[in-house]
Amino acid sequence: MSFVGLLALAVAVAAPARGLDDRAARLVRTRLTWAAVVAGVLAFPAVLTDQARSGSGYDYSGAWQKLFDGSTAGLLAGFETVLPLIAALILLPVVLRRSLTSRLITGLRAAALLLGVVALAATRIPAKAPAPADRARTAFQTFMWMLHLIGGAVWVGGLVGLVVLAVRSALDSGFWSAAIRRFAAAAMGCVAAISLSGLYLYWSHVDGPTQLFTTMYGRVLGVKILLFGSLLVLGAVNQFWLHPRIDALRAAGDDRPLRTVLARRFPTVVGVEVALILALLFVAPFLHGSARNQAYQADVAKHTTNPKAKLPKLPQKEVSASTWVEGTAETAAVLVVTVAGYRFSGRLARRRADRAAQAGQAGPAHQAVQPVQPGPATT
Repeated sequence: MSFVGLLALAVAVAAPARGLDDRAARLVRTRLTWAAVVAGVLAFPAVLTDQARSGSGYDYSGAWQKLFDGSTAGLLAGFETVLPLIAALILLPVVLRRSLTSRLITGLRAAALLLGVVALAATRIPAKAPAPADRARTAFQTFMWMLHLIGGAVWVGGLVGLVVLAVRSALDSGFWSAAIRRFAAAAMGCVAAISLSGLYLYWSHVDGPTQLFTTMYGRVLGVKILLFGSLLVLGAVNQFWLHPRIDALRAAGDDRPLRTVLARRFPTVVGVEVALILALLFVAPFLHGSARNQAYQADVAKHTTNPKAKLPKLPQKEVSASTWVEGTAETAAVLVVTVAGYRFSGRLARRRADRAAQAGQAGPAHQAVQPVQPGPATT
């Protein structure tokens, strides 16, 4: 996920980086690409370890032999394991050679990003072909999972990339203003994608709010929802308060590096956001199964005479006309709120920056015409 997000951020900030001098532009390109290379290389042992995990330990030899073994499951496992490493190798010329043209750099990034997205998609593409009656539903579920994963990848990886760029660098305020604004637009799109896909997954796996408290899946999901909701609140704080204030500081002549401004003026906001993201990534892997099935199986277990018998599962929910109406209304609401929030925050940032610039211009002129009053201060 970090690999995909870092490359997406590199694409988003490519235009602001072109306005920098050669050294600063190379710093942006090199740091984001090196971070993506490291993420792609680390993904290989991490995913292989996940493939090797079994009930009795970790069978790396067996996991390696299953990659590309001729089956659909082996093909998907191979894509998930190997493609990030191949994509990382594709990116090496971008950081090892300085004479590459911008078109070639864009092409290498696009190829690596495509491989990263395919690897991410391989984690949710079903290994078995669904029945003809279930093909449309399976395709829609897979699409929703792609929205969830790619949205989270661009959001999380983009934040990682911004931290990488901010550490011990002297990028000018013009770059940061454009870069943060571009990332804010991408992040709000990611929030919309995560929200829509999350609503669908909630509908698929949970039968009512009570299961958020009575099942293990529901309790883990409830914690995840609380963390995500807290991140949304912090995102609103960033969008409507933090970013406009930073733009106002820049317009007023504050040219300190962004990391200095954040550390000295807004350390709590940044620290809490990082902690919540780490907590969310820690909780997400614990979501297994379905709250519907856990509640159903708990009820069946109370009445069974054989405690070792395999418990049945509920069939998937049926989609009705009301489901489509509710889903369409939720989609429209999320999109309207996202677009309106982004436009309003942009206007707010411009107004604050204009006021700060006007105050900065009026200050010296005002001081020039003020009479000097005698007293201790003038002596």
